[in-house]
Amino acid sequence: MGSTVTKRQFAAALPWITPAHGLLLTVIVIPAVYVIWLSVTNSTFGRAPSFVGLVNYVKVLNDTYFWRALGNTIFIVALVVHLELLLGLGMALLFASGLPFRGLLLAAVLAPYAVSEVSAAVIWRYLFDPDVGPVSVAMKAIGLPILEWSIEPSHGLALISLLSIWLHLPFTFLILYAARLSIPRELYEAALIDRATPLQMFRKVTLPLLVPALVVAALFRYIFVFRMFSEVWLMTQGGPARQTEVLAVYLYLEAFRFNAFGEAAATGWIMLAISLVLGAGYLFALRKDMTSDAR
Repeated sequence: MGSTVTKRQFAAALPWITPAHGLLLTVIVIPAVYVIWLSVTNSTFGRAPSFVGLVNYVKVLNDTYFWRALGNTIFIVALVVHLELLLGLGMALLFASGLPFRGLLLAAVLAPYAVSEVSAAVIWRYLFDPDVGPVSVAMKAIGLPILEWSIEPSHGLALISLLSIWLHLPFTFLILYAARLSIPRELYEAALIDRATPLQMFRKVTLPLLVPALVVAALFRYIFVFRMFSEVWLMTQGGPARQTEVLAVYLYLEAFRFNAFGEAAATGWIMLAISLVLGAGYLFALRKDMTSDAR
């Protein structure tokens, strides 16, 4: 009887779940399988694909431009994610402390999230223009060196990192601010009774309870920054001489400028493998923290 009911329930639910499964199959599964096949073939415009095995992966891993792009990506990821976490944590603690005009300031902090990446890149290109940009002019006026981001690769990477932080800091801030507001006030009252200093309350109460939120924010930002494309392409297009290229830009150039679809597909799967390693490490840390709390 129970088995019959289960089959009826499944039959009744099938029309409702089929569109979602069909969408997943069409948007994720089939393209993923096609990219896997593409990564083991020699494919380009005007030529039939031919199976070559792992040759594309070997070509990519032997390409100096790939390793330069990987190094740039790791530099940007390390800089952007850790600065975002520090700034987001500081802002979350500041807002939770009872900041005056909090509503107005909150709107100002969240404003970059309403700006498109294209508009932000155009604005920042103007602000940091070496000749007429207001920020560059102000830096010259006070005797500071300007960012020669169009000709100096390190300056270009720094500017791309700053743009990414400005655009996505609201995301990190919201996660940490919500986590901070969820901490019971009674814990701080008990700490005050025990005559704990603000630093001790932060180390013993606030920070341990914010660790899961910090791990979640870091996980999402690591993955998003690792596959960054828009900020780099809109600011420098990987130049000068492919010196500011990141992995997503390298993949784009392989596919749509050099028409090497096999190498581009192999690059995509290499990026996915690295992202899974990063994600697995942070998920393991989050799981370990949650299981230790449960005990």
